[in-house]
Amino acid sequence: MIRPGKRNLITDVAGLKIGNAEDARVRTGATVLLCDEPATATADVRGGAPGTRDVEGLDPVSIVDSVDAITLSGGSAFGLDAPSGVQSLLRERGRGFEIAPGAPRVPIVSGAILFDLANGGDKDWGEMPPYRALGRQAAENACLDFQLGNAGAGLGATAGAYKGGLGSASSVTEDGITVGAIVAVNSVGSPLIPGTDIFWAFPFEQNGEFGGRVLKGPLPQLDLDLPPDMKGAARAGGNTTIAIVATDAAFSPIELKRIAIMAADGFARALRPVHTPFDGDLVFAISTGRKPLAGLRARESMRVGMMAADCLARAIARGVFEAQTLAHMRSYRDSFEKR
Repeated sequence: MIRPGKRNLITDVAGLKIGNAEDARVRTGATVLLCDEPATATADVRGGAPGTRDVEGLDPVSIVDSVDAITLSGGSAFGLDAPSGVQSLLRERGRGFEIAPGAPRVPIVSGAILFDLANGGDKDWGEMPPYRALGRQAAENACLDFQLGNAGAGLGATAGAYKGGLGSASSVTEDGITVGAIVAVNSVGSPLIPGTDIFWAFPFEQNGEFGGRVLKGPLPQLDLDLPPDMKGAARAGGNTTIAIVATDAAFSPIELKRIAIMAADGFARALRPVHTPFDGDLVFAISTGRKPLAGLRARESMRVGMMAADCLARAIARGVFEAQTLAHMRSYRDSFEKR
């Protein structure tokens, strides 16, 4: 059997911590995954409007084979400053790649951003955008337990017609392999089955983690057009769901790339439509390598890829479920539970 981990968070994968930081006035934030030791990493980009930093170097054909941290941030292109704040802090701590004797170490910090610039917060931040400072603060806050919903990169997010947020989930196999996911949900598409208050991800829910609502009776006949509760006035670069999946199983970069590709299916299990021209959907995949693999490696990568997709679907629903109404961005629970 595969069950959620102790925390049901990505930090159930040993060797990882998560930090969040927010700016309530701007209505934005950053989330940092911090690795205790450099971890093998790669990424899979599916959306039509991605915003990234140092992702190309994670291709298995490139020389970079590990990261010290990964940053998810609001702020659109401004948010690409967030990894700089993390990198600065890690350099001070002596982390990073040693290029040459006497040269500064270079921490490897990849990142991705979502668009939250039109959520009504005060974006008149003056000469310096807040994202470098938010990235550094998030890294300083890194720990095992962290807030979901209106936290970190999820603070200013929306998911279709509902308040988006930060979500996480984990799974552990009987033989001790752990898989986790964290996601900032800011999608064009809707997380709900049309005409219901049921999450698309409901078949994968564990222990009522996003409300325990299930379909009573057959699935209603769906209108196959775009859903009415998707985000209005979709615009290129105006959305994006960005995620990290992680495992302690020791995979090579090429094996991890396949896991990232499989994990991206978790988007499609939880959102409709998905990977649109207006989203920058992206999944980072990392391996801490703490658990050696026994048996057929291809089969193990298949199992972990499946688990990662399931965790990601659950994390998306959790992010929306845990979010709270913020200004005009009405939460799922205020939309349905208080009726």
